[in-house]
Amino acid sequence: MNTPLRRVSLAVMVLILLLLGQATWIQVVKADEYRADPRNARVLLDEYSRQRGQISAGGEVLAQSVQSPDPGDRLRYQRQYTDGPLYAPVTGYYSQIYGAGGMERAMDPVLNGTDDRLFVRRISDAVTGRDPAGGNVVLSIDPRVQRAAYEAMTSRGYQGSVVAIRPQTGEILAMVSTPSYDPNPLASHSGTTQQNAWNQLTEDDPPTLTNRATSETYPPGSTFKIVTTAAALEAGAITPEAPVTAAPRITLPDSTTTLENYDGKPCGPGASVPFATAFAKSCNGPFAQLGAQIGADRLRAMAVSLGFENPGLTVPMPVQASRLGDMADGASTAQSSIGQRDVRLTPLQNAQITATVANGGVPMTPTTVAQIQGQDLSTVESTEPDRLARAFSQSTADTLTQLMIGSENNGSGQGRIPGVQIASKTGTAEWGANPKTNPPHTWYDAFGPVPNPQIAVSVIVERGGNRGEEATGGSVASPIGRAVIAAALGSGS
Repeated sequence: MNTPLRRVSLAVMVLILLLLGQATWIQVVKADEYRADPRNARVLLDEYSRQRGQISAGGEVLAQSVQSPDPGDRLRYQRQYTDGPLYAPVTGYYSQIYGAGGMERAMDPVLNGTDDRLFVRRISDAVTGRDPAGGNVVLSIDPRVQRAAYEAMTSRGYQGSVVAIRPQTGEILAMVSTPSYDPNPLASHSGTTQQNAWNQLTEDDPPTLTNRATSETYPPGSTFKIVTTAAALEAGAITPEAPVTAAPRITLPDSTTTLENYDGKPCGPGASVPFATAFAKSCNGPFAQLGAQIGADRLRAMAVSLGFENPGLTVPMPVQASRLGDMADGASTAQSSIGQRDVRLTPLQNAQITATVANGGVPMTPTTVAQIQGQDLSTVESTEPDRLARAFSQSTADTLTQLMIGSENNGSGQGRIPGVQIASKTGTAEWGANPKTNPPHTWYDAFGPVPNPQIAVSVIVERGGNRGEEATGGSVASPIGRAVIAAALGSGS
């Protein structure tokens, strides 16, 4: 072969290699990026050409794809939400412009049919010529409990969240965030409708797109005393009968700063009271002293065993990690022991803590997914309860239950359920740059019935609800929690 032919052959070989390299780069390396590019109309048309799977709970369809009402629409299917604001914190939204949120995002591979668990179904569709469709997601949400929680919050105009869990399995029975929103306008095939809805939702004050149950963290106030008590009981540092200070205020360790009880009153008529009385009345001094006594390491270890500082938690929606903050000295440890200073948690985390007490000290992995189904509603996979490492002993759980019964029976508020014993702990949490003048966040953590708990619930009402600076967990949040428990037990609301 002469020199010119060799050069031409070499040039052709180089060009072929370049073409193969370019094709490999586009089809293998860059494929996912091009597919996710919002400017890729082919992907959009492909997604909307097949029926996206439905999201359901308790036999009710919460989200589904229906034929577009416009015969000239290039997009064949449109997402539709039943009782949109009621379930929006769980279902999220599905928008061709703004993407997806909530379960629509977390379970997208199942809903669009690309999940590996649906591989056999995809092969069957190809063989039978059946139109491809996504899989279905069945939630653990109980519509009766969800509605009771949502209506209890919205009827009072409260901003906050409610989370309810089945203690023995970790199934989330209710996840409410108020104020909520309607995801239907975001699913419209009209770009103008989507944009107007998005602009409104992102400008709302307070924000409505935020799922407060999983994405917001708050100071827990006195509800965190459950964690402090669990750590102290496990360390053998306290018993229900042990005497503790009844003083209306104490001086924090390693400090000249004083800490007073919420109402500024003594915890009893004498110098001391039994610890059970201090728990029922939620006196701050004994818990601050107890936290400093057992130390930051024990307190942190207990909180972590209950789910704190876990950035990887999903339900399967991602959950903001709860945290304790630094506890560098006795004063900061004491303040943290009553759920103030830098302690922050999500309502979901607080519900997990309460559910762990109800389950005898064993935390369960929380989840909102009960089943994954094929498009023909056949079961592909069921979620099995996932038992985590024991956080504390059965004995500690039994003692905490009795202490929480004392707190419930000592408390105020409406909505008590005749014949049903509830165990609970309230909280009134200071927050912000001016904690003494801001209306407090109010909490109610409870489970019931005792001795056979079927539901654990955590309620937060932000900024005092309708009672402002006079708000307490007992007066504001507890009626909502009791209504949720009543709904779960079929006792009405």
